Order: sequence, then C-alpha cells, then structure tokens
Amino acid sequence: MEIKYEILEKELSSQELKSIYLLYGNEKYLMDTILKKIKKKFGELVQGINYVIIDETNAKDLIYNMEVPAFGYERKLILIKNTSLFQKDGRKKEPTDFQKEVAHYLEKNFESVQEMATLVFLEEAVDKNIVYDVIHKNGIVCKIDELKTPQLIAKLKNICSLYEVTCEESVLHNLLETSGTNLQVLMNEIRKLIEYAGKGGKITTEAVDKLAIKQIESVIFELTDHLGNKNIAQALEVLDNLMYQKEPLQKILITLYHHFKKLYLCKIALTLNQDVVTALALKPNQVFLVNKYKKQASYFSERDLKQILQELVKIDEQSKNGFIEIEIGLKSILCSYCS
Repeated sequence: MEIKYEILEKELSSQELKSIYLLYGNEKYLMDTILKKIKKKFGELVQGINYVIIDETNAKDLIYNMEVPAFGYERKLILIKNTSLFQKDGRKKEPTDFQKEVAHYLEKNFESVQEMATLVFLEEAVDKNIVYDVIHKNGIVCKIDELKTPQLIAKLKNICSLYEVTCEESVLHNLLETSGTNLQVLMNEIRKLIEYAGKGGKITTEAVDKLAIKQIESVIFELTDHLGNKNIAQALEVLDNLMYQKEPLQKILITLYHHFKKLYLCKIALTLNQDVVTALALKPNQVFLVNKYKKQASYFSERDLKQILQELVKIDEQSKNGFIEIEIGLKSILCSYCS
C-alpha cells in the first residue's frame, strides 16, 4: 500500500510497526526523520544481533539475515539501502535473478518475515518491478519528495510557533532565497534564528541577512543584480567575498554559467510567451524564484546573455589549457559588461 508522508508519520506515532517499509525520494531530512521514528518505536538495537544494515556491498546476505533469528530478542530490524533491487538491468525488461529471488522469498515467506523482522528499504528512486509489487502488496510504500514552497514555509512557521517566536511569511521567503530549499539546511538556520530572537521574540529580515548562511546560488543572484545595474564595484566585491569564503573558482564559474543559462532560457521563454517554470525545469520548491529570474533577465538583452555564456565557456576552456586564470577571466567579464 502506498501512503503519504504525513499519514506515515501519524501511523508511526499511534500504531504498531508494519513488517515491511519502502521509503524512497530525494528529501533526505524527512526520510531520516521517519527512520528515527521507526528505530525509536522498535526499541533497543544491537548491530549484528537485532539490527542489520544491508547495502550494495552485502546485498546478497539479505535473505540469510531474514532467516536468522535475532538471538535474545523477539524481532530484528533490517535496513536495506541503495541496493539494485529496484533498478532495471539496462535495457532488459526482465528482472535480475537477485530481484526474482528476493521477490519470491518475500511472497512465499511473508508470514515468517512478519513474525521475525521489520524490513526498511531506503532508496532515492525506484522502478516498479516485481520487488516493488511484493512490497506494495504486503507492506507500506512512501515516496518522500522535496517539499514545495508552501509546505516549507508552513513547516518553518510551525517550528517558530513551538518555540513561541513569530516570523512573517515574507521573512521566511527571504530565508529560502538566502539559504536555499534544502530542508536540513533550513532547519539549522531557523533554529539559529529562533535562538537569536529568543522566546516571545520575532525573526526579522535584518536577522536573516545578518545570520543566515548564504548558499552560492543566492550570492550569484546578488552578483547578477549588481551586474545588471552596471555596478562594477559591488559585483567585484561579491565575487571577492565568494573567493574569500574559499568557494572553489571552478564551482563559481559553473554556477555562474548555469545561472546565466537560465536567464537566457527565461528571456527566450518570455519572448515566445512560453511558461518560464517549464523552460527552466524548476522543481516545485523553486517556483518562487520565477519572478527573480524574470527581473534579472530584463537587465540583459538576448545577445548580451548569449555573449556572457560564450565568454564563460571560453574561460573554462582556456583555464584548463593554462592560458588564463579563472579569477582574472571572471573579473574581465564583469568589467567588460559593466563598461
């Protein structure tokens, strides 16, 4: 049975553990939260006795560990993460022998597995193959994707309320723009801001600007604003600050390239009256950035953006061949455009 994250979270608080769980998706923080709840509900864990971790290095031991009892304990918790059980074998439509073996074992021995163990499969992505079908039939399947912007805002607002700290939605949006949409990062940042505000206090935009760690993507937005306004001094200052913070020059170059590529695609989409979200392939939790992309695209002509992209590619090629240093190349682009 496939259920939503919110339902699974409630069930783990009120019901007994099921025998099989398949958790998959790209929101690591929420997945870790569910796993912690399962471990807490399971009780005392002794690795190698009633707690076993299976991964790609020892995947072939899975069935053996399902058959061996947890000596001295009623049940065993088996964590199976990032194996090949849910992946297609290249272009083959047929499941692998290992997938067939595991699916057949679970189907035939489900009652004994149910008595002896709790299985938790953790994957980033899954193909709906025979192993998936058996788990869907006999256990719990939960896809845990990154939260959309409204969900992120609601979660952060709820945490503020728990600590009796107020924070307006506009300030939380600013936090997302500054620190990104990774939930683990946001949880760390909101706790820091709550501590700074204190019980009964209020988180302000000024506090976010002062305390929140800026992701490189946020800094690139800032640099582009200065570049678009032809403010060379501040654009160079932002670049210098990135280098001072030990951001690798190659990473800065690549991030700038991807940013200006999105501005170029945004410009074309607006010209052709196409949907910007689709054109930029934005994730659901990145949709709030559309207006920022539109605004920054308006600073440049299509020709300007194309030329900047070509210059960035040229810097990459020349730096790899030893003809120019990336720092000099980047600063020359900024100065050239602003002049």
